[in-house]
Amino acid sequence: MLPYIAEFIGTMLLIILGDGVVANVTLNKSGMKGAGSIQITLAWGLAVMIPAFIFGAASGAHFNPALTIALAVDGSLAWGLVPGYIIAQFAGGFAGACLVYAMFKDQFDATDDAGTKLGVFSTGPSVPNMPLNILSEAVGTFVLVFAIKGIPATAAPGVEKFMVFGIIVSIGMSLGGLTGYALNPARDLGPRIAHAVLPIKGKGDSNWGYAPVVIAGPVIGALIAVLLYGAIPW
Repeated sequence: MLPYIAEFIGTMLLIILGDGVVANVTLNKSGMKGAGSIQITLAWGLAVMIPAFIFGAASGAHFNPALTIALAVDGSLAWGLVPGYIIAQFAGGFAGACLVYAMFKDQFDATDDAGTKLGVFSTGPSVPNMPLNILSEAVGTFVLVFAIKGIPATAAPGVEKFMVFGIIVSIGMSLGGLTGYALNPARDLGPRIAHAVLPIKGKGDSNWGYAPVVIAGPVIGALIAVLLYGAIPW
């Protein structure tokens, strides 16, 4: 039970901090409105690192169905844990997004643009092109998972969490402008479900037509990463 609780709370914290920074920087009447993409990118890296420090020993700190599936494929995780992990991750993403809305309700109400509101919850492409959007998500997730696999086992305890922070920030700063670098179906679809069901003033459409990108891209990229890593004669 502990690994599932860890994945739920860890993903919830990830979304509170990650979606929270987007709300903080983009919504009207927020004290940090306009701080920009650098703050968002750094804060998303921290949003991954902080729950990883807390829950790494309890569950491995996946917080990402694509990573969970890939690690099961390469034998690092028992397949019996996969369904519970994925359910916990999506539930945590949904719960975290609901809390962000509750905290920023006044700022959501003060913001007229529906796209800005959706952008707090989920990702979207700068140029809609599904094949290229999937490629971007696949490449970004490949870098994430391949780099995670490459963290030396001899690294001092805790150092690997700082490495993951660096990986997330690097991907965001290099590729984030293409699709918003979801890299994680639960990070996008859990909050997107919250956007669809919450009574957000003037929220507009939840853009479910984009959902295949944040499912296919991360899963493809993660699987290629573990398979290639396992094939290299280290």
